[in-house]
Amino acid sequence: MTRLRNLKANINIWWLLSTCFVCLIIIPNMSIFINIFNAPNDHFRHIQKYLLKNYLSNTTILMMGAGLLSIAIGVSLAWVVTMFDFPMKRFFRWALVLPLTIPTYIGAYTYHGLLNYTGLVQRFLRNQLGLQVNQVYFNMMSINGAIFIFTIFLYPYVFIITKSFLEKQSASLIETSRLLGKSHFVIFIKVILPICRGAIIGGTSLVVLEVLNDYGVANYYGIPTFSIAIFKTWFGMGDLDTVVKLSAILMLIIFVLLYVEKLLRGRKRYSYTTSKIQPLQPLKLNGWKKHLAMVVCILIFTLGFFIPLLQLIYWMAISYKNNVNIQVLKLSSTSFLVAFVTASIIIVIATIIANYSRISKGLLSKIYGRITVLGYSIPGAVIAIGVMIFFIGLDRTLYGVYTWFNPTTSKLILTTSIVMLIFAYIIRFLAIGFNPIESGFDKIGKTFHEASRVLGKRMTTTFFKVDMKMIQPAIISGFILIFVDVLKELPLTLLLRPFNFNTLATKTYEYANDEMIHEAAIPSLIIIGIGMLAMLILNKVSTKEVS
Repeated sequence: MTRLRNLKANINIWWLLSTCFVCLIIIPNMSIFINIFNAPNDHFRHIQKYLLKNYLSNTTILMMGAGLLSIAIGVSLAWVVTMFDFPMKRFFRWALVLPLTIPTYIGAYTYHGLLNYTGLVQRFLRNQLGLQVNQVYFNMMSINGAIFIFTIFLYPYVFIITKSFLEKQSASLIETSRLLGKSHFVIFIKVILPICRGAIIGGTSLVVLEVLNDYGVANYYGIPTFSIAIFKTWFGMGDLDTVVKLSAILMLIIFVLLYVEKLLRGRKRYSYTTSKIQPLQPLKLNGWKKHLAMVVCILIFTLGFFIPLLQLIYWMAISYKNNVNIQVLKLSSTSFLVAFVTASIIIVIATIIANYSRISKGLLSKIYGRITVLGYSIPGAVIAIGVMIFFIGLDRTLYGVYTWFNPTTSKLILTTSIVMLIFAYIIRFLAIGFNPIESGFDKIGKTFHEASRVLGKRMTTTFFKVDMKMIQPAIISGFILIFVDVLKELPLTLLLRPFNFNTLATKTYEYANDEMIHEAAIPSLIIIGIGMLAMLILNKVSTKEVS
């Protein structure tokens, strides 16, 4: 009887809407598991016998290489800008995040264009210095080149999370080590690395997931990976059964990685549980150490942001006369509209689920929260296949309704529309909106919510008049992050876009794929410009929130 009363008390509009949304997230992914048990056909047997080993080894090398190098760069930079004081430090705290505004596929195009035989670097060496260089040292179209691209544009994930963690740490551990006469290097190895273990693993897991999701870099550099296999099998053979099996293997790899990440994080706590902590006081660097810190920061910033940006501006300067036209405006407006609509829908869904998770104390609300963030862990190609199967089934079910309105209608209506693409975006990027809103709810607590309820206000009224006003910064942050991610997304858009539909990302890919690399500069610069603007707004919002 008590359980029945508790169940009745938990059933409200927030529970109902959250349940509907979570079901919509689960169903497309379940369709992959349902179809995985179909008997393998000749295509899959051929891939299994001759190609699968290559896909596995290339994907593993890319993940390991990019993950380890991102740790080395991201943690070192986080340590330097947090622990020491040197000229231009305030600039580097923000500027070292900027490589994240350049999508990896655009970075791949710029570095190949810069370093190939007819690129700026080799032309300068040949024509100005009379040097004939060995092409091996400038070959970006290799697995080593891809690792460099992933590292230099994705290390900010490790940098941001580790820096944020270190800034919240008490100075006592560091100062005790200094008093014991330990050198900076020993403190870094024996104190900084152990206490940052959770932050480093969290940042690295994001790098690895981005590598698994990649299609643009691997395709442009000709490296066979799982994402490439899924694309080639679908576009080249139209073999859905084989695509489903490849997607299922990729999902299995993801789940193993997430489990390993959980094991590595463990249950150990390295953060302080009291608010009486002494903030870190950066140590002023002098002499050659000051110059070394500056040189390292300048080098990484130059490689990860300044050089690609200059290359794109150069390409734009020599091609803008033929490419700045009404088509660019149409392309931009279409991309912005899709990103705006997707971000708005995701923010509404994320707010509803996050609020339900907060007001409900049951296990179900925690499960909903975990399911909501699961989508970002799954590569875009896998989500695309699950969504495609789901919408094909939905169209078949609704065909009777379609013919009622139009007897000559085709069978696939939703499957060939923008609705399917936006639905896939929602599954993929829901976690990006959910995480900041959930953090926003955690930050404001439940005191004001409970006070409003005690005063007799209904739950929904309390949400709109009290809670929503207090989590506005979190909503703005979530919206901006989703908007930028949708604008950059490539694999999902390529697989699910309607016929003759392009975004800035797909147009950039098409230009580069057709060897029209100069024409790719303008849409690339628009994406990067929006990313930079987003970073500025986020910085303002977070600064205002802290003050």
